[in-house]
Amino acid sequence: MSRLADMIARARATGSAVARVTLVQARGSTPREAGAFMLVTAGALAGTIGGGRLEWDCVQDARALLASGGASVDRVIALGPEIGQCCGGAVTARIERLDDASMDALLCAEARARQDRPALLLFGAGHVGRALARTLALLPLRLIWIDARAEEFGDDVPDGVEVRISVDWEGAIASAPAGAGTLVLTQSHALDALIVAAALERGDFRYVGLIGSKTKRRRFEAGFRDLGIAEDRIATLVCPIGDRGIRDKRPEIIAALVAAEIVERLLHPAQSEPS
Repeated sequence: MSRLADMIARARATGSAVARVTLVQARGSTPREAGAFMLVTAGALAGTIGGGRLEWDCVQDARALLASGGASVDRVIALGPEIGQCCGGAVTARIERLDDASMDALLCAEARARQDRPALLLFGAGHVGRALARTLALLPLRLIWIDARAEEFGDDVPDGVEVRISVDWEGAIASAPAGAGTLVLTQSHALDALIVAAALERGDFRYVGLIGSKTKRRRFEAGFRDLGIAEDRIATLVCPIGDRGIRDKRPEIIAALVAAEIVERLLHPAQSEPS
C-alpha cells in the first residue's frame, strides 16, 4: 500500500478529516511543478509540494482549514519577496477538504498512475538484488522482482514491489510491456546470458542492464553474436551497470549508482540522450 493510500485508510478508520494541497499553477523557478500535491491531516502528511517555507505555511493553512471546517482557498505565493525562498518564482496553491468521493477518486487515479509506470524486471535476489529492490522501490516504477529462491527475498520486501518466485524467466521477458527495462544479476552467469539475450532479441526494451565487469561483457557479446543478435542491439546493453566512475562494490553503493542510471535511461530517456 502506498503512503497516500495508507494515510486515507487511517483517516477513514479514525474519522479524521483530510485536506489536499495542490499547486494548480507554477510560474518561474519553483520547487515543484504544477499538479504536485500533498495530503494533510491534523497529525500526518503524505506527498510534498517542495518543502521549505512554502510547504510549511501551506500545511499550517490546511490544518487551520480542517479545524475551522472552512471552504477551499487558493493562495498565490511569490516565493522570493513573500516568504524568503530564493527560487524566484510564484505558485498558486489550492487547499481543500476532501470528501469521501474525492478520496475515492484520488485512490483510483493513483492506482491507474501506478499501472502506467515504466515496468522494470529485476532478476536476482542476492545481496545486490536486495539493495536494489529497497532503493528502486522509492522510484516511480512498476518494479517486478524475480527469483526462484523464495528464501532469498527475506522478510522485508518493500511496499509496492511485485515479487515473483519463479523459474519462468522466459515468460517474464516475453510478457513485459514495450519500453520496459530489465536488470539482470542472478546467481548464474549462464542464466544471466539467457535472460539478457532474450531481452536484446525483443529489441523494444528501453533499458537492459547486466551486473558484471567489462570482461564479462566482452564474453557475453561474443556469445550474442554467435546467436545472431544484431550489433545495434548488443550495443544497447548496459554492462557494467551504474558505471559512474565510482569504485565501490558495497551493495548499497551499487544500488544508489544504478538508481541514478535508471532515472536517466528509463524514466527520462529523452533528457539523457546527447543533443
